[in-house]
Amino acid sequence: MSPVTGVTFVFAVSKEIRHTCVVKKTALAPRASEETVTGPAAAGQQADGRTRQGVARLLLEQGPVTAVAIAEALGLSPTAVRRHLDALVADGEAYTRDAPRLGHRGRGRPAKLFLLTEAGRSRFGHAYDDLAISALRFLAESGGEQAVRAFAERRVATLVDRHRDAVTAPGDPAARAEALALALTREGYAASTRSVGAGEQLCQHHCPVAHVAAEFPQLCEVETAAFADLLGTHVQRLATIARGDAACTTHVPHAPADQAAAGDEPPPGTTAPPVPDGGKSL
Repeated sequence: MSPVTGVTFVFAVSKEIRHTCVVKKTALAPRASEETVTGPAAAGQQADGRTRQGVARLLLEQGPVTAVAIAEALGLSPTAVRRHLDALVADGEAYTRDAPRLGHRGRGRPAKLFLLTEAGRSRFGHAYDDLAISALRFLAESGGEQAVRAFAERRVATLVDRHRDAVTAPGDPAARAEALALALTREGYAASTRSVGAGEQLCQHHCPVAHVAAEFPQLCEVETAAFADLLGTHVQRLATIARGDAACTTHVPHAPADQAAAGDEPPPGTTAPPVPDGGKSL
């Protein structure tokens, strides 16, 4: 990735950039264990949810463990426990492995041991954000703002370099924006694009580092510069989840940077007025 320090990007000012896609909602299919129900069945679903959480907690605290052992610990039937375990496995929150054979056993299949996956462990929370913020605070205190920015640049370079060839292959900014959205989705950002007037709106509906970026905006700034480098045109960040907006929204003009600079643009190094309320009121 080419260095971004010292590069000046020209930002577009037009009516189109005031349209953001932060109001766009992407419906996600329910997981196997989260089908929506109403009426009397809702109470049963809540009870199932509490039981499943109890099963998952035992996997966390005692795993690897058999269904029989979980049933004894919770005072449930093995059949009921297996139903919850099957749902956790179907949702990618648990997996199985064969129990080791100890001594002489019959010909039957070995007992299954159940364990939580990383997704299953996320039910119980992580302190990753707090750890990352503490580390960046230490970096800022010991190395200054430039050290934080250098870290942000290294992080973004690692992310975008995996997809650089795919994103830069198309010749025009619109096609590149679509390719970038696909790459970001593969990295967990749930990204999409839409055409708005003379540009594209690149929306990231999820940000894995939003909590950290709220205190260290360098993460967002460097990401925006990396987008401009990949897309081959100036871009403007209109909204960010880190600032409390519904999505991270970036305006990508259709015209290349040199053509846009010759049009009705502000002087280099300036930005367009911010979109009020992250565009949510538009």
